[in-house]
Amino acid sequence: MTLMNVADAITSRMSARAFTSQPVSRELITQLLQIACRAPSGTNTQPWKVYVLQGASQASLVDKVCTAHDAIRAQPELAAEYREAYDYYPEKWVSPYIDRRRENGWGLYGLLDIGKGDKDKMHAQQQRNFKFFDAPVGFMFTIDQVMGRGSLVDYGMFMQNIMVAARGLGLHTCPQAAWNGFAKIILPHIGAGENEMLVCGMSLGYADETKVVNTYHTPRVPVEEFTHWLD
Repeated sequence: MTLMNVADAITSRMSARAFTSQPVSRELITQLLQIACRAPSGTNTQPWKVYVLQGASQASLVDKVCTAHDAIRAQPELAAEYREAYDYYPEKWVSPYIDRRRENGWGLYGLLDIGKGDKDKMHAQQQRNFKFFDAPVGFMFTIDQVMGRGSLVDYGMFMQNIMVAARGLGLHTCPQAAWNGFAKIILPHIGAGENEMLVCGMSLGYADETKVVNTYHTPRVPVEEFTHWLD
């Protein structure tokens, strides 16, 4: 297999939201994780724990979470039963972050012809998360609750290694915090211990290049906007 260089792997990485049914072998997944685990971590704690879902285990989780997601839509008060273990997003949105969030959301929805008032289409598109966007492999990442905030930084580097290595191996990914609210369903399903906290999920597979959703690439602010040079 010919691997792409690191720069190309990084710049071609995107959050794929439609995958083909082409399977990913256990050997390839193992190779991917062996590469990714070289990520740095404070004092080499290596705080990551990965659950790989395929086949029946994946299908069963999809069914459980989609059922809960539908129930929340029918009875919004049920949302109180599903809480994230940590705050992924800020409690109060401010510029420029809220502006980028809106640009991303409406850019994607506009591409998919989903209008602001089309709740049916919005719900269906959101639920695509809970179907792993049809990817043949789903990851669930957990961390021991005893670990501190710094370990989430370590975890981010580990996950970035997965995503970049996946591109190098011809695969695509989609990291998904959308799963976090359903930890009470996910953790028992995957057999996680009582001390484990869900960090997020991820879809892995071969991107379906025929789907318009995969033509959406999020913009980035220029280097000059986030860099401060100190002489």
